[in-house]
Parts: sequence; structure tokens; C-alpha cells
Amino acid sequence: MGHGRAGRQARAPVNAGGAHAAARTSGGTVLVTGASGMLGRAVAQRLVDDGWTVRTLQRRASGVEGALDVRGSVTDPETVARAVDGVAALVHLAAKVDIVGPEAEYVAVNVDGTRTVLDAARTAGVTRTVLVSSPSVAHTGDSLVGAGAGPAEPGSARGPYARTKAAAERLALAADQPGFRVVAVRPHVVWGPGDTQLVGRVVERARAGRLPVLGTGAPLIDTTYVDNAVDALVAALVAPEASYGQAYVVTNGEPRPVGELIAAICAASGVPVPRRHVPAALARAAGAGLDAAWARLPLPGEPPLTRFVAEQLSTAHWFDQRRTREALGWEPRVSLDEGLARLAASASAVDR
Repeated sequence: MGHGRAGRQARAPVNAGGAHAAARTSGGTVLVTGASGMLGRAVAQRLVDDGWTVRTLQRRASGVEGALDVRGSVTDPETVARAVDGVAALVHLAAKVDIVGPEAEYVAVNVDGTRTVLDAARTAGVTRTVLVSSPSVAHTGDSLVGAGAGPAEPGSARGPYARTKAAAERLALAADQPGFRVVAVRPHVVWGPGDTQLVGRVVERARAGRLPVLGTGAPLIDTTYVDNAVDALVAALVAPEASYGQAYVVTNGEPRPVGELIAAICAASGVPVPRRHVPAALARAAGAGLDAAWARLPLPGEPPLTRFVAEQLSTAHWFDQRRTREALGWEPRVSLDEGLARLAASASAVDR
């Protein structure tokens, strides 16, 4: 991913004397689950750089310099118990994030796996846990305009990922108590160089000519550049105890029209900017039909569209960040435009 040595050299503290200074002096061992993904790897590397002893848990090598990898799944209690042994703090990112798949698989990893991690962490004497959640846990298909971190709603969240992440967040926050503090952080649409979720899918579909603008492209959405998400998670790890027991949405705080944002990502990545428009209602209906087809038939890969993605690309979702910034002592340091410039530089380097 784009967070190698070159990416880390330009890093600055979140706030002078703030969260990063606290992290450097906190010491102890922190476990990061899901550190083979873009965000998990970047969080683990940041913690190593800030002086923590870092252990990671995921199914393949994390690639984090200076961390001790434990290989395995959060669904295996013995592996989880070994990973949390002697750990003081935990950042739990491991999750099934695919856009399609049997709901039982999402439940096994996102709900049961989270329960296994929380139980093992409590038994091992972990005192602080940061659960990485998602704003989709409170998105029921309607626009979110200047919203806060609404309650996680497993019964009405859209799609198996959102439903199971909502259930996992409820489990985690219910476990918060003195001596075992838990906070949920919901980074919204994290992206950056090396991202295989938003950027990877946009680039792949734009190259193939399969990336229309849904509706007018005008609804405002907010996203989070990966460095800002990392900063927020580290800040949460060392935040005052009064900030725990709650959920916080993290974004860049720069909502833009979704059509403009996707065009900017395409331009930065050197792929064609989408010009064709598809009515939002038609896209949602098509997404629902494709969901049903992929659920019934043994079809390969991902569907070209799902109802969840269609809703995400045709409704507004941006969030009031004042409560998050005050509670975590954090603010984003990489603007959307700077993030796009970094994405373009990364794409140019790959092309060379």
C-alpha cells in the first residue's frame, strides 16, 4: 500500500503535545487485529513508530515493520487468546468487508469474532479497546445530512456487512465498564494510495467503462483520507476515559458532491471520468436484483452493483464532526485536495 517509509516521513503530530505525544509515552503492548488491510496496517505501523510494542492478528502477514505477527482468525478462540496474552490495549479492525457473501460468514467474523476478541481481551486484562466500526451501522437508506453518530441499528442497517457491524458495535459498547473501557470509532469511507475498496473499485470499473453517475451526482458525501483515520484511532486509544463507552464518526469534514468526488478520484488515478448518468431509482432496483441473483446462484466475483452501493452513491451522507474532535482531541491534517494529490503522485509512480 502507499504507507511505506516514504509515506511515513512526512507525518506530523495530530496536535502538538496531544495524542501522539501521549502514545509515545504510554508504553505497553497493543494488539491490532486486521493489520493486513490498508487501515489496520497503517494503524499498526503508526503505533510502532510512536513507541508502542505492537502485536498483530490476521490470517496473513501484516507487513508491519517492527510488529510481531500472530497468524490466524478472530473466529478461533485459542489463537485470539494467544494474541491478547500480555496485551494492555486493543484496536480491533478485523472484519469481513466484502460487498457480497453469505450472511452467516459476516456473522461468524463480525459478530462472533468480535465477541471472541472482547471475551479474551477482558480475561487477559486488556484495559482499553478501540472497536473500528462504520457509519453504515446507522444508515437505513435515507440521506444523512450533518448527522451525528446515531445508534447502531442491526435490524434496519442495509446489507449483511452493515447489519453485522451494527451488532458488533452494540456488543462492544455493552462491554464497556471500569477497568475494561471500550470506544467505537466509525471512520467513513477511508481511502488513499493502495486502497482496494473505494479507489480500487472506482478505478477498475472506470477502466472497464462500467462506472456511471447515479442520479444527478449532486448528493454530498464525506470521506476520510487514511492518515486522518489513523490519527483518529490512535487518538481514541489514548483519549480520556470519559470519552469511552460511546461511538464517534470520523471524516475529513469536507463533504463534496458524490459525482465530483468520483471524478476527482478517477482523474487522480489516470482513468476515464464517468459521463453517463443512470437514474438512482433504476440503479437501486438493479442492485437489488443483482443481490438476489448472487445470493441464489454460484456466480463468480462481485456483482457490478448492489443495492447498498447504489444507495451509498445516490444519497447524501455527511456528518457533524464537532463532538468527535472534542472528545478525541483530534482533527484531520490531510485535506481532501492534498489526499487527491497524494493519490495522483502514487498513481504516477506506479505508471513509471
